[in-house]
Amino acid sequence: MDLTTLIGLIAGFSIVVLGIEQTGSIVTFIDLPSVFVTVGGSLAATIICFPLNELVGVIGVAKKTVFTKAPPVSETIATLVSFAERARREGILALERHMEEIEDEFLAKGIQLAVDGTEPELMRNILTTELDYVEKRHASGQLVFNTLGALAPAFGMIGTLIGLVLMLKTMSDPSTIGPNMAVALITTFYGALMANLICIPLEKKLKRRSEEELLVKEMMIEGILSIQSGDNPRIVEQKLTSFVSPKLRRVIVEK
Repeated sequence: MDLTTLIGLIAGFSIVVLGIEQTGSIVTFIDLPSVFVTVGGSLAATIICFPLNELVGVIGVAKKTVFTKAPPVSETIATLVSFAERARREGILALERHMEEIEDEFLAKGIQLAVDGTEPELMRNILTTELDYVEKRHASGQLVFNTLGALAPAFGMIGTLIGLVLMLKTMSDPSTIGPNMAVALITTFYGALMANLICIPLEKKLKRRSEEELLVKEMMIEGILSIQSGDNPRIVEQKLTSFVSPKLRRVIVEK
């Protein structure tokens, strides 16, 4: 799992629990009916908003984004430079013997297109089109979490309204007003917590990881085209390092 995601979730829930325990008991904030209204209602409304295939797909996107650690950019650059050296030394057809070394499907597809002699412009169009669909799939996942984050506080408020109605029905007994008001407000608490500690941060994480992945794939396209055109491996390296930060660029060059 992505370390920052795990640390953030643990730290966030720990801080909330510690804050509660300083002045009361966490048991006071546990209310199953409120969970059903807030979490169940938010999930149900989100299901209404999206077709089933998108909802199923977002699980895979989120799992891959949060739980799968992408290889360092330096490794991708090193792989492309080594392929450029082989193509320069043995010819581009020789790369086909080393295809099993490539783990990334997008990179493998691009190298295969280059080996097959695909025209550079056509190859760029094919890979760019695939890149566009990757971006759309990622955007779909982000939108689901964005929707869930927007609906959770609203259903928290609905739960509060339900609690207030029930409270007003027992106004004849003043001793029930305080406890009923507390339970009514818990749903708002659940909605805010669900939105601001889970849904919105995960949406931001998905967006960030998507941007990183797309940048790496754009770099792959430039590297593959350079290899196909027979550029010097040093030139290939210079082109690829222009995609990364100056600090990482120096580390790669020093290697």
